[in-house]
Amino acid sequence: MSRIGKLPIIIPDGVQVTVSDKNIVTVKGKLGELQQVVDPAITIKINDGNILFERHTEQKNHKSMHGLYRALIANMIHGVSEGYKIVQELVGVGYKVTASGQVLELSVGYSHNIAFELPDEVKVEAKTERGKSPTITLTSHDKQLIGQVAAKIRSFRKPEPYKGKGIRFQGEEIKKKAGKVASE
Repeated sequence: MSRIGKLPIIIPDGVQVTVSDKNIVTVKGKLGELQQVVDPAITIKINDGNILFERHTEQKNHKSMHGLYRALIANMIHGVSEGYKIVQELVGVGYKVTASGQVLELSVGYSHNIAFELPDEVKVEAKTERGKSPTITLTSHDKQLIGQVAAKIRSFRKPEPYKGKGIRFQGEEIKKKAGKVASE
């Protein structure tokens, strides 16, 4: 049996979970509402504030879906109750970021600025402190969406391995390479 799939999910206070007859799970909380379609091979049971997932067969794809859907629903419940936060740093001379509404404007070493419009579900905050790298803080209740947005922002200028300049996640370690050595 799947080690992750067999674990129950405890529903916190203030979160409502409903399962429709077409295996659509809806999770509502103080931060928002999320939906997920679950494969018919997985059965969802809600009782006594817990959610249990069961599969009908021992096929390999059913085993993998068992843990997958349990993890997705657990992430949805965490998102609508507590939310997710991702912090990114801009490392490089002259790199700047400004946020106005849902538009993020990046100056990361190109001849032009990059204007990136964010989805409504993602809130952004840009902060520049003297002597520190500018930071972008993303918050949302949808883990998949916030991860996708953060990856897209990082793709505008990935950290390069020689000096470490670029957009990186806070706390991310960049393996640095040695540059060319002049021969004598």
